[in-house]
Amino acid sequence: MTAESTTQPPSPQPHFVLAPLAAHGHVIPMVDLAGLLAAHGARASLVTTPLNATRLRGVADKAAREKLPLEIVELPFSPAVAGLPSDCQNADKLSEDAQLTPFLIAMRALDAPFEAYVRALERRPSCIISDWCNTWAAGVAWSLGIPRLFFHGPSCFYSLCDLNAVVHGLHEQIVADNELETTYVVPRMPVRVTVTKGTAPGFFNFPGYEALRDEAIEAMLAADGVVVNTFRDLEAQFVACYEAALGKPVWTLGPLCLHNRDEEAMASTDQRAITAWLDKQATGSVVYVGFGSVLRKLPKHLFEVGHGLEDSGKPFLWVVKESELASSRPEMQEWLDEFMARTATRGLVVRGWAPQVAILSHRAVGGFVTHCGWNSLLEAIAHGVPVATWPHFADQFLNERLAVDVLGVGVPIGVTAPVSMLNEESLTVDRGDVARVVSALMDGGGEEAEERRRKAKEYGEQARRAMAKGGSSYENVMRLIARFMQTGVEEH
Repeated sequence: MTAESTTQPPSPQPHFVLAPLAAHGHVIPMVDLAGLLAAHGARASLVTTPLNATRLRGVADKAAREKLPLEIVELPFSPAVAGLPSDCQNADKLSEDAQLTPFLIAMRALDAPFEAYVRALERRPSCIISDWCNTWAAGVAWSLGIPRLFFHGPSCFYSLCDLNAVVHGLHEQIVADNELETTYVVPRMPVRVTVTKGTAPGFFNFPGYEALRDEAIEAMLAADGVVVNTFRDLEAQFVACYEAALGKPVWTLGPLCLHNRDEEAMASTDQRAITAWLDKQATGSVVYVGFGSVLRKLPKHLFEVGHGLEDSGKPFLWVVKESELASSRPEMQEWLDEFMARTATRGLVVRGWAPQVAILSHRAVGGFVTHCGWNSLLEAIAHGVPVATWPHFADQFLNERLAVDVLGVGVPIGVTAPVSMLNEESLTVDRGDVARVVSALMDGGGEEAEERRRKAKEYGEQARRAMAKGGSSYENVMRLIARFMQTGVEEH
């Protein structure tokens, strides 16, 4: 340090305020993002509903122990204003699809407490990073003149498809067409991408959601840039095209899951049992089966998944949500107990939550049957695990196309149409499909399976390099912090 530099006032610590949508798939990567920013010296504050704040108390406690500038901020929130039960403060608490619209409307009421929180800060935040869906946060940033980036949870591949569909009129064309089987080509993509009415990009493509969709698109186009949970080597051509089409910086900072290694989760009593079971299995022999935090399968679907796993003859670790069991008949509970007894020598059923990142990082796991939510898919890629793809709704069908057609790390189960988010009524996949796709994924003798494993391993190595010092994502985090180092100094 030179004598001259010691006379300069220190640059203020940049302060990022993060506002995720109150849904596990949106909260988790933004919590990891907050931790990543804090680990690099920036102050990070994540605002959320009281229920989520309680769930994240461990994150705040850990940050305090490690003296990291990360805080979880609880905003007052009342689902009752939209006619919802008081505990509906996260998407996983919704019991039926009809509650989704009221939930999103209720979330808008967070704008006033969010603005009050920001105004009460000693210094204006350097930057607000808000979920693509959270137009209420975008409005506060605009009214207070604070720079804002939006966080989009899916892949850059999906986000580019969605943006091109908006800009070049594909959305309007699809809405006007009543034919469900018509195939459309997504314009201006560097690779050929086709969709149907049911698999077209867009989170608010349903009747009654038009206002939400228009607001979200307007907020997206007004932002100062976007943060994406991906890495350059995985999606280089799509990142470049997305940045050009958006006309704003695209900050690729992932895989964010590599910043969170789940050590504490695996240290709990229940999770130690999972580790102990995996430790007994041969390397790469176990297929992990999980369908995310929101989707709920009915008993008839659970029957088919279970029988398919049993018929495949492969070792498996299957996560069944408590919400699926709570709504099922007593016969389902009895069947699951009998199933677990029959398959005890080669299978493990986890009821409730499981530490997915830690499971995927275990040497015994050689494949993952996934719903193709981007968090899950990227977690598999980051740990070199090939996937069997079973998309259900939203961005999952295009994430499947990326995994199967572009990256070559996935084998499709064969579904072509979306299902209901909370209660999957239609039965389009049976036990034969499950057994077939598991066998294809895990068969060590086939050339295609070997190639998927090779590519998955290669991407996993690239992911670790991206997050390591000097890697593309590491350097992007440093550039992002430096970009906002000089803002946030004005007093209110």
